[in-house]
Amino acid sequence: MADPPIFSFFCTSIIVLSLLPLSNTADTLSSVQSVREGETLVSPGRKFELGFFSAGSSKNSYLGIWFVVSPETAVWVANRNNPLPDLNGTLKISNEGELVILNRANSIIWSTNSTKALRNPVAQLLDSGNLVLKERNSLDSADYSWQSFDYPSDTFLLGMTLGWNFRTGLEHHLTSWRSTDDPSPGDYTLKYKIEGLPQLEIVSNGSVKVHRSGPWNGVELGGMSKVPTPIGKPIFVHNETAAYFGIEIYKDDITAKFTLSPDGIVQTLLLKSGSTKWDLTFSLPDNPCDNYGHCGTNGVCRVNRSLRCLCLQGFMPKSQEEWDMLNSTGGCIRKVQLNCSRGEGFMKLSHVKLPDLIDFQLFQNMSLKECKVECLKNCSCIAYANSDVRGAGCLMWFGDLIDIKEIDIVGYGQYLFVRLPASELGKYSALTNSSRSLSKKLVTITVASAISGLLIVGTALSIIWKRRMKSRGLPSGMDGIDLPLYDFATVSVASDHFSQTNKLGAGGFGSVYKGTLSTGQEVAIKRLSKYSGQGPDEFMNEVLLIARLQHRNLVGLVGCCIEGDERMLIYEYMPNKSLDYFLFDHDRSSSLAWKRRFDIVLGIARGLLYLHQDSKLQVIHRDLKTSNILLDADINPKISDFGLARIFRGDDTEAQTRRIVGTYGYMSPEYAFDGKFSVKSDVFGFGVLLLEIISSKRNRGFQHPDHHHNLLGHAWLLWSEGRAMELTDEFERASFVVSQAERCIQVGLLCVQKFPENRPAMSSVVFMLANEGATLPLPKEPGFFIERSSDTSYAYFVKEESKTCNVVTVTLPEGR
Repeated sequence: MADPPIFSFFCTSIIVLSLLPLSNTADTLSSVQSVREGETLVSPGRKFELGFFSAGSSKNSYLGIWFVVSPETAVWVANRNNPLPDLNGTLKISNEGELVILNRANSIIWSTNSTKALRNPVAQLLDSGNLVLKERNSLDSADYSWQSFDYPSDTFLLGMTLGWNFRTGLEHHLTSWRSTDDPSPGDYTLKYKIEGLPQLEIVSNGSVKVHRSGPWNGVELGGMSKVPTPIGKPIFVHNETAAYFGIEIYKDDITAKFTLSPDGIVQTLLLKSGSTKWDLTFSLPDNPCDNYGHCGTNGVCRVNRSLRCLCLQGFMPKSQEEWDMLNSTGGCIRKVQLNCSRGEGFMKLSHVKLPDLIDFQLFQNMSLKECKVECLKNCSCIAYANSDVRGAGCLMWFGDLIDIKEIDIVGYGQYLFVRLPASELGKYSALTNSSRSLSKKLVTITVASAISGLLIVGTALSIIWKRRMKSRGLPSGMDGIDLPLYDFATVSVASDHFSQTNKLGAGGFGSVYKGTLSTGQEVAIKRLSKYSGQGPDEFMNEVLLIARLQHRNLVGLVGCCIEGDERMLIYEYMPNKSLDYFLFDHDRSSSLAWKRRFDIVLGIARGLLYLHQDSKLQVIHRDLKTSNILLDADINPKISDFGLARIFRGDDTEAQTRRIVGTYGYMSPEYAFDGKFSVKSDVFGFGVLLLEIISSKRNRGFQHPDHHHNLLGHAWLLWSEGRAMELTDEFERASFVVSQAERCIQVGLLCVQKFPENRPAMSSVVFMLANEGATLPLPKEPGFFIERSSDTSYAYFVKEESKTCNVVTVTLPEGR
């Protein structure tokens, strides 16, 4: 038996040791230590530091990592979605071997949730800035049970990768901060897209493209109009286990970071030795031509030119009036249509960023000459190029060409060959970078600009005169629509000149401001950005639709403003913002007890039923998501954002498009893969919404430690095992009416079934939700139920045997 004094001393020592403050020079955290306010881990070479911090003027605190020489900005944040209300946080290793953050009440507010068990776990901050959880004496990175590099915040550090790890199923991407004072996930994401040919993309709100680098050309990512300061060599890895982009640095003493700012700008920052000030060496987007689709379809954007946008040769502006007003987002159309006849050929565009790979085919082992022959044989092929700048591979495009940019650096860019009818080939020479051809064009452009300028002045005077004669109304083509037209000055005054204090939010379309009209009515003003992906067509579509639709569960349109290149929609003001503002925030979701959630579900369903069946027009929304469900003062839901909506006429039941728009996570399989949409596409989106409302979890990005399904797959699994109520929001579950909640889950699963013919119509959905006695059919397997993979990878490939459109196929692995 142990001597009592010795045993007592041993126990006391253990307790005292666990309470000792962490050394300021420690790089490792053991299972008997913790990090609290004022305590930090410092990497062995004193490059990085980890601790608790507050951002800007915010009172919230977070666990983060920062450069020792630049502590004012964190490069990684742990609890982005769940801040501490004060600095009373503790980082420690739990009894289960996980890194956890505890709040003042010793409740876990963040955890690593690793899947690998450790016998003697320690956390270590490395000189790369990577925080790792591992066995105490292990030096092998393969033994890490968790690492912060797998979960980047808004900053890319040397040693990180962007892309996919197929073994873990993790995608590495950057997500901007909400603001400089708020590290929570913002609107912008930088990701490495691996479908077709890899390219880097900046997207807003999950799906709206803001910028793309241009595809991998065998040597580098094409389309760069400015060369960043060389700090290392880009590396690209594609194999069975991973597909990613990284940087192999030239010198170990380089201190650099790449940050995605809250406004969607990627910045390359270098820190010189002995300095504490970061030097900005490169940023994207850097000029208007870096904005996705700046010149519209079939247009070319030219960097550093007074006339930035030109139509491809053989094309003309879709709306000359808009181009005369320097609004080219509507793009270009062919002067003479192709008819697949003899004599058709190709014009050569030199030194350009290749168009986006939306509707294309890729043949890796085909020469450029063979590529031309294949394109000519296929009547749908409208352009081709080498996929590799070294002269190999074949890319062929089908449909409109989008996001072409002329590269202004010698030796950069690729050749693109665009198909023209015989009558156009003889009229135009190829677009080249030679000074002679450019000078001739500039002379022509100068003369044309002078003439156009006179026409613009005359047109502007005519418009002003007509507006003075007509105090209210809409532009031509909108006759019969009883909707007030406000001038720019009135809207500007109403919003306090679009002040930041009145700004309600922003997205890929532009910004939304709160305003007060002269009548005292509060309104929300949606101001489209000049560089928005939502062009004039989507704007007019939204005006025409909402003006004709009236329902208590649709947002009301007060008026609009169309003046110069300004496009604004003026809605009734919704004081409770949007559904996602409440649903996915732990504190705010507490105001959504069961009755309120059920009423929201019914309201959305009735609004959709009106669109599909009960209105004068049969309308398909095409972009149902929580952020497009607004809430009025009484938390009544209002469906909003009709920019992507389509009207079906007569006996039409289905349509198809090559331009896939909307938000991933809410798209039906037939629409995402084949471009086919119908009322059943909206039903699928409603089903996703319903399951998100039940669970307070997002479908896109949902993760579970026991499987790799998304929210739809998780719901299907629980329902099929008789555990449906486990899907409900655990914090509000006590308020749920079990029979209603289970009915909602079953209806949601019926709506997200894989095949559209199996999904119910909205009339049936409303009936099933509102009638307790209704007998519900059994749902079949949902579409899109796998989010990530463990032992197998997502397989992306191009069907080379096909010569038609929509050839990019996504194959998902079977669960094991």
